[in-house]
Amino acid sequence: MSKQALIVVDIQNDYFPQGKWPLVDVHAAADNAARLIDAFRQAGDNVVHIRHEFTSEDAPFFTPGSEGAQLHPKVLNRADEPVVLKHFVNSFRETELQALLEQHGIEQLVVVGSMSHMCVDGVVRAAADLGYGVTVIHDACATLDLEFNGVVVPAAQVHAAFMAALGFAYASVVSTEQFLAANR
Repeated sequence: MSKQALIVVDIQNDYFPQGKWPLVDVHAAADNAARLIDAFRQAGDNVVHIRHEFTSEDAPFFTPGSEGAQLHPKVLNRADEPVVLKHFVNSFRETELQALLEQHGIEQLVVVGSMSHMCVDGVVRAAADLGYGVTVIHDACATLDLEFNGVVVPAAQVHAAFMAALGFAYASVVSTEQFLAANR
């Protein structure tokens, strides 16, 4: 059995155009994530879905029990694939994620999902700190425009900055095509 797992981070309804917190190019990222999910399933490798719910009803998105907090249909888990519920940016914080990975002898993580600058960044840095080898599939991740001190930073630049930072010290950062070609 393979020692790698695909971690599908927060690809949930609220991040899509009809949701409360839509991301730029989210459909393209989710389509690439779905391709990777299929490849991992065909190889018999582990796929772990992460689902974020805030604990407060007045959260800006992912409110408890809402349709927006559910996994998007493009990336739904199979019955044999765990869904880890989290309430924080870091998918390891106060969840069973690490125990689940250890149970399956996982050493390498492949990460896809949303948002590049927040929960993807959080899980990748935590995973690397915990000793996992990490690969991020950059075109299977999405984010949105940000604003700081009156400056609007376009999503493409937010995404590029975070992928560059992760690639510098925390992970290998590759495209869907590069990953699939290297793992056929």
